[in-house]
Amino acid sequence: MADQDRNSSSYMSAMATQICNQISSVFSRPSTSATSNGRPSALSVAVEEIKAAVVDRSGRVFVHGVGREGLMLKALCMRLSHLGISAHCVGDMTTPPISSSDLLIASAGPGGFSTVDAICGVTKSNGARVLLFTAQPDSGSATQYATAIGFIPAQTMANDDVFNAGDKEEETSQGAVSSTRRDLLPMGSVYEGAMFVLFEMIVYELGSVLGQSPDAIRSRHTNLE
Repeated sequence: MADQDRNSSSYMSAMATQICNQISSVFSRPSTSATSNGRPSALSVAVEEIKAAVVDRSGRVFVHGVGREGLMLKALCMRLSHLGISAHCVGDMTTPPISSSDLLIASAGPGGFSTVDAICGVTKSNGARVLLFTAQPDSGSATQYATAIGFIPAQTMANDDVFNAGDKEEETSQGAVSSTRRDLLPMGSVYEGAMFVLFEMIVYELGSVLGQSPDAIRSRHTNLE
């Protein structure tokens, strides 16, 4: 790729459109609104779980994830705090103990991680509810701890090779296998991008449910910057 191509607005616009379309396609699939077994959308599940914890049980919200999934959850935690919710990232020095009135929001895109499974297990043993976001709702190890599942049907590290089978490799003239295409959103990037978009939807819906005005939300943003 020539430097002049990278510097062109049309090149950047084309890349941005491709990325946005790939993430948008996650939400246009029938499985995001309701699956064949009646699974509700991740948006409706999340809004109801958070509302129940905060309004019905006067509880708090905790979030936990690893890697880039964890970063998306930290961004959600920040916005939940702006909504006036007592929200905490697991692992922070000021995170309080979890109790039965609380909610843990966790993510395991590929289905499970040893650390996520462990945190969800501790949460469940303390009587709190676990909302798990995942792309593998029927087979992941973390699902055994979930009291609610937010299904995000996106590519993750668990199936990125399946998504690209057949057009990712070819035989070279020497007989070796080489890559013919690099994914614009590799590994779990589609899932993580979908998390960000979904979380913005959740925050928007919660603002209405909790009666939070834009000014009230803005007033809770830190001024220590």
